[in-house]
Amino acid sequence: MAFSRFALACGGLAVLVQLLSLVGLTSAANVAVYKNDKYVETTSNDGKSLWLRDTRKPSLYTQNFGDCDGNSLINVTRFDAAYYKDNMTVLFHLEGNTNVANESLMLYIGVYAYGEARFDLTFNPCNAQIYRFALLTSLMLSLTRSSLCPMNRSVPIEANGIIPVSQSDVAGIPAIALSIPDFEGQAILRIFANSTQTQVGCYSAVVTNGATFSHPYAVGSALGGFTILAIAASFATAVYGNHIPTTRTHYAHSLSVLVVFSVFHHIFFTGALSVNWPSVLPAFWSNFAWTGGMIYSESMQNSINQLIGSNRGNTSIVGAAGSGSAAEGLGGGYQISQIYKRSFQQLFRRDVNSLTGYLANLRSAQAEELLAKRTLANATEGYSWYGVPTKPGLPLPGNFSGFAGTLAEENIPASNAFMTGFLWFLILVVIVSICVGAFKLILEALVKYRKINETRLTYFRGHWIGYTEAAALRTTVIGFFMIMYLAVFQFTYKGSAGVTAIAALVFLMFFVGMLGAAAYACYYRLRWGHYEVKTDRLHIERSKTLGFLPWIGFSIESRRSEKSQPRSSIASVPCWVVHYYDEDTQRIEVHQDEEYIKKFGWLSARFRRTRWWFFALWLTYEFVRACFYGGAAGHAMTQVFGLMTVEFIALITIILLRPFEGARLNALMVYLLGFSKVTTLALSAAFDTRFNLARINTTVIGVVIIVIQGILAIFTLIAIVIGAISSYMSVTRDREVFRPRKWEPYRERYFAHLKKSAPDVPPVRPPTPEQPKEPYFRVASVRREPKIEDDDPDNISPGMSRTSVAPGSALGSRVGSGRPSRANSLWSPAISSTNLPYGARAHRTSWSTKDFNGGNEAQPSNLDSQLLSDDRMPNKPSDGSPRQSYQFERMRTPVRSPDPAASLDVRKSRIDKGKDREAPLDELKH
Repeated sequence: MAFSRFALACGGLAVLVQLLSLVGLTSAANVAVYKNDKYVETTSNDGKSLWLRDTRKPSLYTQNFGDCDGNSLINVTRFDAAYYKDNMTVLFHLEGNTNVANESLMLYIGVYAYGEARFDLTFNPCNAQIYRFALLTSLMLSLTRSSLCPMNRSVPIEANGIIPVSQSDVAGIPAIALSIPDFEGQAILRIFANSTQTQVGCYSAVVTNGATFSHPYAVGSALGGFTILAIAASFATAVYGNHIPTTRTHYAHSLSVLVVFSVFHHIFFTGALSVNWPSVLPAFWSNFAWTGGMIYSESMQNSINQLIGSNRGNTSIVGAAGSGSAAEGLGGGYQISQIYKRSFQQLFRRDVNSLTGYLANLRSAQAEELLAKRTLANATEGYSWYGVPTKPGLPLPGNFSGFAGTLAEENIPASNAFMTGFLWFLILVVIVSICVGAFKLILEALVKYRKINETRLTYFRGHWIGYTEAAALRTTVIGFFMIMYLAVFQFTYKGSAGVTAIAALVFLMFFVGMLGAAAYACYYRLRWGHYEVKTDRLHIERSKTLGFLPWIGFSIESRRSEKSQPRSSIASVPCWVVHYYDEDTQRIEVHQDEEYIKKFGWLSARFRRTRWWFFALWLTYEFVRACFYGGAAGHAMTQVFGLMTVEFIALITIILLRPFEGARLNALMVYLLGFSKVTTLALSAAFDTRFNLARINTTVIGVVIIVIQGILAIFTLIAIVIGAISSYMSVTRDREVFRPRKWEPYRERYFAHLKKSAPDVPPVRPPTPEQPKEPYFRVASVRREPKIEDDDPDNISPGMSRTSVAPGSALGSRVGSGRPSRANSLWSPAISSTNLPYGARAHRTSWSTKDFNGGNEAQPSNLDSQLLSDDRMPNKPSDGSPRQSYQFERMRTPVRSPDPAASLDVRKSRIDKGKDREAPLDELKH
């Protein structure tokens, strides 16, 4: 008994000594901290000393937070947590107030990454107080202050703590989570009342690592600079020149600002689909938010909030979990039995084990240093890695569903979307109008002070009001889809009655005004004619895009004949084609009609001569898209598949029409933009919550969408630069000296392209080469008639045999009867042995004095003639060589007279008989 008491006393003394030593270490550590307020020293796992910046960036930390209960009894004004990988600690802060008189609490903190629980902690603040009183206040080990034990309305809530963690605690957090852009995580704080074991508070914060695709100031500013360049280039081609049709041609080949904004609107308003987006996509789309009028301004938002009042609509209608409303299923929900399954003894045992870990860390004075420094950290002390409460109307942080989740990146509530976009649109129209007027004033000032020639831009200076009207109307065309979508979205969202009334008025103005103007522009041109509907066939053809990628093209059968080289058709389907027949055949073409260009050039100037009416089809298409995006908000599959059908039909139609006169616009609008729209919608279907796809997989699909839309944006920027260069060539078309000189060949080719494409007529088909005509006669047989030389003995060459093989001779009969024929052989008896080349004919020898002297000896006989014995044309020999074989028949010549004079007399007599023939000696040689 005494021994047991002695052992207990020794053990207590040992514990007391240990505690005192820890207190001494802590005091020394605090002094070191106060001496150096920028760096702290700690010990790594391998025992090495490390100096860490006290204000260093955490590996993971929370940002803005929101109420996920709706009826929280605790008003939290600050909630943040941070994870430091370098020393394996978790830091958290909690501040707020309550109206509860007295209540003990249970706190639960859960960290979720990509939809799965990665870390959780449940503790009782009152149990945590044991450590504070046991280890004295200087240890700073309490997870909470006395404000939460118990919670009292007279005491403001201030809770903070540093929790050491082990590798097993954070094993669920992958290493890539610390570097991947837009880490998708949530930290959820749930507060339970011990007396009733019910939830009295819930707050959710987004977890991030600091890496993100969202750089609106850098990327957005760069996109804005390129857009201004496109606007300036387009405006320059529109105002330069005095001949309206020529100016229209150059304007049509500059890059269209409508196409630029169509690309940017497609990228940003993809976020209007009511699906659960991965965090990477809203972050990427935030760089394009300004193109959709979603520009945050504190004063503007406050004014809109006053107009809206308290009726901010229901964010859940469009598929997002709103802040300030109950979200029991957040983070997979909770089970109260799991929260209170441990008894007080179990909690105490777990806390004692945690205390052991604390004591192990506190053996390093540097770790105590860090603990002391982190109490009540805030921005003034260098710790700025925490967020603020979300504003009313925004979804819960970490929830990126629907258009509300996309707008949350801009801190713009969905209830304020229409008014924000409409106000910025009005500001844009005013800015454009002012810029046109200011440009006119600048020109007049430059002319007055003789800085430029008086004849410079005279047409623009005389018609600047018309240009201002056209610029304002063109801006309205560009913003048509944006305004229509925001108005229809406001109808679906059901927010403030005043804002909804304004949206209805704006909707009617744009719908009636724009579509009415398009209809009147078509009627103004087509009123003197009639239409006919004819049957035709639509052919699907093999083609290539970008010069090498296999593609599919479409063409109408009636127009395939106009092409110089029609492509091969894969298949064809019947269709109907509407033909317009102008009753006034002498009427001027639409792009040569100056009056029409002045009135409706802001609608039709960029389209081909035969597609000038495409603006009406384009506005209708944009209106249908706006209705699907805004009217079907909250119904993801209706949006996705309805828009896929619309986009696919539009893609085929635009490929068939190729409406723009400029080749770059057709390539950008027809192929790149159409392909991006269809593929983006197809991939977005996977984000619907009914498919329950893993969040890791959705992030991968999101990155694929970013790649597709990023490539589209890059090609658009390249097209802007090329369009600026071509516009420079257009506005310098009257200069004889063009700089830089090395661009001169490109300039000439560009002007040749303009000249070729402006008439918009099919290329002339090259004439079909004539096929060689077949002979209209056939040689059936050849017969040789005797010539004068055949009777002349002087025409016989020496050494030549007179032996011949005739068809009827005995030798000929032997060859044809029993032995194989050698008629085509080199040893054939039908060919005489002579030194004449193959195909040569023996001719008469030249005259000499021997013919007159009569002293010449008789010369050896020569071949008199060679006759073709075959009745058909010569054929190739059996060995395949191109040599032709002939059968020659030798004819007997009369016996030569021994008297040369007699021969001479005979020849002379023959020449006398043929006076009408010319027989010079040089011709006889041939």
